Amino acid sequence: MIKATTVEQVKKYVRECKKKGKSIGLVPTMGFLHEGHASLMKRARKENDIVIVSDFVNPTQFGPNEDLEAYPRDFDADCKLCESIGVDLIFHPTPEEMYGEKNFSKVHVDKLTEGLCGAVRPVHFDGVCTVVTKLFNISRADRAYFGQKDAQQLAVVSRMVKDLNYNIEIIGCPIIREEDGLAKSSRNTYLDEEQRKAAVILHKALSMAEQKALDGETDAALLCKEIAEVIEQEPLAKIDYVEAVDWDELSHTDVIDGKTLFAIAVYIGKVRLIDNFIIG
Repeated sequence: MIKATTVEQVKKYVRECKKKGKSIGLVPTMGFLHEGHASLMKRARKENDIVIVSDFVNPTQFGPNEDLEAYPRDFDADCKLCESIGVDLIFHPTPEEMYGEKNFSKVHVDKLTEGLCGAVRPVHFDGVCTVVTKLFNISRADRAYFGQKDAQQLAVVSRMVKDLNYNIEIIGCPIIREEDGLAKSSRNTYLDEEQRKAAVILHKALSMAEQKALDGETDAALLCKEIAEVIEQEPLAKIDYVEAVDWDELSHTDVIDGKTLFAIAVYIGKVRLIDNFIIG
């Protein structure tokens, strides 16, 4: 496995792969890889000749007072996991390598970034869209793999690719969960033992609502109310949002009519966790 730290290293490798007609799958990550990331890499391995993983904590998607400096990192462990799956190249640049001394350009997506996590993290999706655009250009990937846990990110990137005619296919992959249902996340490591037990309330609340939706309930507003009521039973939980939105534009909906995303963000102590399900 190649460990690349510069843009030019990746571009040179990609040029050689393209000359040979090889397809490329890209898995963009911020490192501290877990089974959720592994599921993306395994699917990319099945569907492409070459797999590239980016391992980069992107500073432009963190706002003031967010956890940029504290965000967990373990590049050696990341490399071992990537090698075990058969990744061909891991790209681990510095912020200076990705953005240079000065960077005057960014990519912005309207509307889909205004609600849910975008409402409280106003710079986040500009940072996400800009860095994935750079990664798409650097890797010249045929396919890129994103997890459904970050459903708003998946929707925003998919819309950006469609609107701007990128020559890349966006593949959404299912949420990978712990045995007790908690969605896999690098931020789960912030939880202490008591908080970790409390965090299961997110999956409990969503599972209840999803089952009711599968049984035929179409009142999205009622389901959101019931999700909130379950979460509020946990003293350590503080709700940021519980929302139902249509998938195409991520606009608020009170009725399940077509593909609908139910998304939540909940603080367990100081740790902000997200989870979701999609119905319809």
